[in-house]
Amino acid sequence: MKVDFLSLKDVTNMHGEEIREAARRVIDSGWYLQGKENELFEQHYADYIGTKYCIGCANGLDALIWIWRAYIELGVMQPGDEVILPANTYIATHLGITENGLVPVCVEPDPRTLEIDDSLIEAAITPRTKAICIVHLYGRCACTQKIFDLCEKYNLKLVEDNAQAHGCRFNDKRTGSLGDAAGHSFYPGKNLGALGDAGAVTTNDPELAAAVRALANYGSQRKYVFKYAGRNSRLDEIQAAILDVKLKYLDEDIAKRQEVAAYYYDHISNPLIELPVRLDDAQNVYHLFPIIVKDGKRDALHDYLAEKGIGTVIHYPIAPHKQECYARESWNIPQLSLPITEFLADAELSLPISPCMTKEQMEWVVECINKFE
Repeated sequence: MKVDFLSLKDVTNMHGEEIREAARRVIDSGWYLQGKENELFEQHYADYIGTKYCIGCANGLDALIWIWRAYIELGVMQPGDEVILPANTYIATHLGITENGLVPVCVEPDPRTLEIDDSLIEAAITPRTKAICIVHLYGRCACTQKIFDLCEKYNLKLVEDNAQAHGCRFNDKRTGSLGDAAGHSFYPGKNLGALGDAGAVTTNDPELAAAVRALANYGSQRKYVFKYAGRNSRLDEIQAAILDVKLKYLDEDIAKRQEVAAYYYDHISNPLIELPVRLDDAQNVYHLFPIIVKDGKRDALHDYLAEKGIGTVIHYPIAPHKQECYARESWNIPQLSLPITEFLADAELSLPISPCMTKEQMEWVVECINKFE
């Protein structure tokens, strides 16, 4: 039986006619940038997340870049200031920080949750620390009350990388509204995915929102008047219209992902496989379903499942601090030793999970995993 890791064609076809109609509407309108579709999606997404402002931009990395750049332009931070972030994350979290001359301070994850270990954060705070950046990795909520308390105690900004967790909750609020600002990615494979690159910033801070919007529009707040030296990083009308269609079904699609995850949790029973601690569904939207493969057998399991027609993906085989682009950075000399993060890079494997999976496909995945030796 064939089980794709994620079939974007199948995901799109779930709401295909509405998506095609939205694209046709934009094409027929003759207005392709910074128009009504952007306004509608930004308002609807802000309402969904629970913030006053949403600013569409070109992609998720740009969303993070503009948050840090805006804080610098507003005088809240300056190059050389430090930002605490999880060591176990996609490199975009680091790139948004280093792009702005800020210094990433990596903190190991909790091996049970795979999210930043809040018990290690306070020891990483210095007089130059200006923010904590949490990443809701894999769709799992990374926030804790202790992180809020540390931000208050040390007067730190809390920035969320919400690229993988649209719809996730912490208590009665959605991720993306928990801190001072959040970056979102709508890369096609995300739970809320466009048909191309797209991203957004959410915040309740009017000054930050205005600065981000200007920076993503060449630095301009008024036509031909440039307050900042910005860049072109705008969400186009077709992507905004498509995202607005898919947003209506996001909670429904998440519920289907949670059904797949529940089946995995209830039926995977191979002693070589360790599952991260199970969170309440409100705190996990299952963008990915990571497993930890013991005894150095991750790559063997990947190949075995491929032979069975099952697609899996490794997230992420080289940790950011091990990447060549950061080899000569002062904060990484001598190269950081982060054993938990490095172990996860060698042991993590993500199983297929999508709102399109059938019961037969779930059963096949579990059957094959449980037979692996």
